[in-house]
Amino acid sequence: MEASALLPGVRRVHFIGIGGSGMCSLAEILHAMGYEVSGSDDLESDNVARLRSLGISVSLPLAARNIREPEAVVYTVAVSDTHPEMQAAKALGVPVIERAALLGMLTRHYPRSLAVAGTHGKTTTTSMVSQILLEAALDPTLVIGGRLPLIEANGRAGRSDILVCEACEFKDHFLQMAPAVSVILNIDADHLEYFGSLENIIRSFRRFSEQTGSTLLVNGDDANTLRAVDGLEGKTIVRFGLAPENEWAALNITEGGPYGRYDLYHSGTFVAHVALSVPGRHNIANSVAAAAAASLLGASPAQIAAGLLHFGGAGRRFETVGTVRGVTIIDDYAHHPTEIAATLEAAKSLPHRRVWAVFQPFTFSRTARHLDAFADALSAADEAVVSDIMGSREVNTWNVSSSQITDRLPGSHYIPDFEGISRFVSEHVQEGDLVVTMGGGNIYQCARMIRDRLTQGD
Repeated sequence: MEASALLPGVRRVHFIGIGGSGMCSLAEILHAMGYEVSGSDDLESDNVARLRSLGISVSLPLAARNIREPEAVVYTVAVSDTHPEMQAAKALGVPVIERAALLGMLTRHYPRSLAVAGTHGKTTTTSMVSQILLEAALDPTLVIGGRLPLIEANGRAGRSDILVCEACEFKDHFLQMAPAVSVILNIDADHLEYFGSLENIIRSFRRFSEQTGSTLLVNGDDANTLRAVDGLEGKTIVRFGLAPENEWAALNITEGGPYGRYDLYHSGTFVAHVALSVPGRHNIANSVAAAAAASLLGASPAQIAAGLLHFGGAGRRFETVGTVRGVTIIDDYAHHPTEIAATLEAAKSLPHRRVWAVFQPFTFSRTARHLDAFADALSAADEAVVSDIMGSREVNTWNVSSSQITDRLPGSHYIPDFEGISRFVSEHVQEGDLVVTMGGGNIYQCARMIRDRLTQGD
């Protein structure tokens, strides 16, 4: 794709925190467009290594000296105005562009841009669509919230006019976007510290729908999603879901076994038999959305079925960390009660003796609002362990503690730190147990610690 219209008059772009999951793919795309891209980060990582292999200069650590006469600087909301690199950019009079704004520019730049929105399932569904299009040789540009094993990366720069990306509703970031096609998977009460109410969330999704160019693929089984698009004019609205009334529907779902199997129908006509390689009924719904999106972008029924069969999950989305001494450790990004319930349902569909839920609450505000719901969702596990809350950028003005979750769940365990959790779990698991770590923070580190302790026999 020609770059000149994206950032007119700009050739040199610097990314602050270039190794982050939301930044590395954007840096790669701009590099492929012909921009001179540089970046900085605090840590070495697989993402940093990949960018360097492409010829992108990455400096460590973050420091004002890294701002070497760029013509634009890209940052995320995690970077404050007092950050040394931000201050250096502003001192030079360099324009700064928030990551969501740059992604929004890309959705306008690619004629066939598709954005996947929804409270739950964005990364998995985006990854499913990406898998199908890649295997179909449609050469898409991708921006994914998790690592796709097929490309061992969070994204890629393609040469076609197709862009597939996630549309995050956090702080209305998705209102920067104007994709040609949008997918709305579901709408639930989340990020209430910003939105205040479910009604406000629905209104934001309505605005996002209005900004979509032509077509909306919406979950016909989700009442909140249907409310968001009710009466919307000037757009083609296509419903997907498990109910036969939807235009794209999963029918004849095979019950039993960990992985979903079903017949995919479009407007009452059989399309393909679909066999999934990821567990959980929620992934059946995600796959129908992915099938509808991939079909719209040119994938054939056979290519859709093959891509969905070959998709084994994205990074931190029900990702198997290892199996040691008969104990399987899985890591998942679930950080909302609805997601935890779906993840544990999927875990229980797999062969197991006991299911362990190891949960790290993410943000004080979300934890305070969902104490009862978190306890209820975790009750599906045979054993539940809860760590301290990762507050992210929040201050604990709610005076909330993870112990308030375990107090509501008899038999559960509050263990503040990962060291203590890994020791406790490794000492008490038995052959055949399934351990699922969950949370939006760094709980994946705990999953690896449990695996390593079991490997070492500690």
